[in-house]
Amino acid sequence: MARTPSKMLPLGTKAPFFNLIDTVTDVPRSLEDLKGSKGTVVMFICNHCPFVIHVNPEISKLGKEYQAKGIGFVAISSNDVINYPQDAPHLMKLKAEEEGYSFPYLYDKTQEVARAYDAACTPDFYLFDTNLSLAYRGQLDDSRPGNGIPLTGTDLRNAMDALLKGAKPVADQKPSIGCNIKWADN
Repeated sequence: MARTPSKMLPLGTKAPFFNLIDTVTDVPRSLEDLKGSKGTVVMFICNHCPFVIHVNPEISKLGKEYQAKGIGFVAISSNDVINYPQDAPHLMKLKAEEEGYSFPYLYDKTQEVARAYDAACTPDFYLFDTNLSLAYRGQLDDSRPGNGIPLTGTDLRNAMDALLKGAKPVADQKPSIGCNIKWADN
């Protein structure tokens, strides 16, 4: 199991625009459509990564809880489906339904969105404020597959709570760790 860290995009970076197909509804969704009134979480995930499989229950829970508070949520898969067919859009739809995602699960076929966000791993989390400026990037929490630490979402939860209170998340942010994004052979 590869252990690739986030690249930690500089805080304050403006959220790169995207317009991608939602694999559940087959409708194009843009950042503008999906941004929340109090902030926006953009996460890069995929179907097959053990790190994502491990955090799926918590990201589903956080999505439901924080969308109700005005935080927009969106998941994006940018993996190469030629070499990793288990991440294909029709299977993304099944995964979203199986996990009970309350947020769109978008497919980045060209991988341009992952490159724009400087995403490196799955899962990779980004939290933007109401102006779509990066306020948090990094891990969900300290839990990893097999390390025995309970899954809580503490790091991302604390960052979202800070935004909701009109404060900045702490500047000391730990990178996420996961499988590398599966880049297409160009």
